[in-house]
Amino acid sequence: MRTEPFAEDALQRSDFLGGQVRLWQPREGYRAGIDPVLLAACVPAKAGQSVLELGCGAGPALCCLGTRVPRLRLTGLEIQPAYAALARRNLAENRLSGEVIEGDIGAPPGALKALTVDHVLANPPYFETERRTIAPDAGREMALAGEVPLGAWVRLAAKRLRDRGTATFIQRAERLPELLASMAEGLGSLELWPLAPREGRAPRLILARGRKGGRAAFRLHAPLILHSGPAHIEDGEDYTDLIRTVLRGGEALNFPP
Repeated sequence: MRTEPFAEDALQRSDFLGGQVRLWQPREGYRAGIDPVLLAACVPAKAGQSVLELGCGAGPALCCLGTRVPRLRLTGLEIQPAYAALARRNLAENRLSGEVIEGDIGAPPGALKALTVDHVLANPPYFETERRTIAPDAGREMALAGEVPLGAWVRLAAKRLRDRGTATFIQRAERLPELLASMAEGLGSLELWPLAPREGRAPRLILARGRKGGRAAFRLHAPLILHSGPAHIEDGEDYTDLIRTVLRGGEALNFPP
């Protein structure tokens, strides 16, 4: 766990959403890629609503969502004090108001228990600790393979939602059975949107959404394709037009109707 604040020379500023969002991130340790950007883009929040991110890290998803949708009441929960401080800085420097609470998903602090929100989003650790090689950086290791079970993330999200509120997750495809079973316990109107790297490739990630009190039938959408062409273009960008508008233009990524 990263407890000590990052030194200035240990940080690097990165552009997101085509420069609409600028984030300080550690040069070494956990660095956000496109996953939190896609997650934030598909949260169906409207101006003036409240949003909670579980495990917000340095705040990339909160900053992207707050930039896309005005006047949101943003809250993040982060277990690592150094990343929580970085998230507060990133919110402030992107002219967004929000609160970052320090605490554990498995033992939520009182400030979080008193919260009720319209939307929850989360990018839980993708790996189980006992099934992978431990990363040398403690902050990165916690982001990739936390000790709290995936079900605890889902249960906390459901508890903090108001009626008809949504919970949106991004997770690796191989953990889908565990995620779906946990969501079915406290959420309804479940939807899954697989993310495939290219046409004809198996999905690696899954976007999943549930609604508190939802009663609609389960829906499995056709895969969303991230890249054009059959293979990676060296030293080039080959995102599909839709994904490019999300990553570079800051547009919403709406679940299929």
